[in-house]
Amino acid sequence: MIGTLRRECLDHLIVFNETSLYRHIQSFVSYYHRTRTHLALAKDAPEPRLVQPPEAGRIISIPEVGGLHHRYERRVA
Repeated sequence: MIGTLRRECLDHLIVFNETSLYRHIQSFVSYYHRTRTHLALAKDAPEPRLVQPPEAGRIISIPEVGGLHHRYERRVA
């Protein structure tokens, strides 16, 4: 987790102070558990996601970790 946090988050952000660092880490940990896929979990997230059928609408991008990563979902227009 420490290496992943550094490579996928902290190497791409400017941290101004301890509060800024804490906020970035909280955001990344939330992304890591809710959205990021894990090979050991058969490319699923630790908190399983529902499969969204094409009838659920068009695909939209939802920025996470300050726009560094994105989550994609289907939403009805």
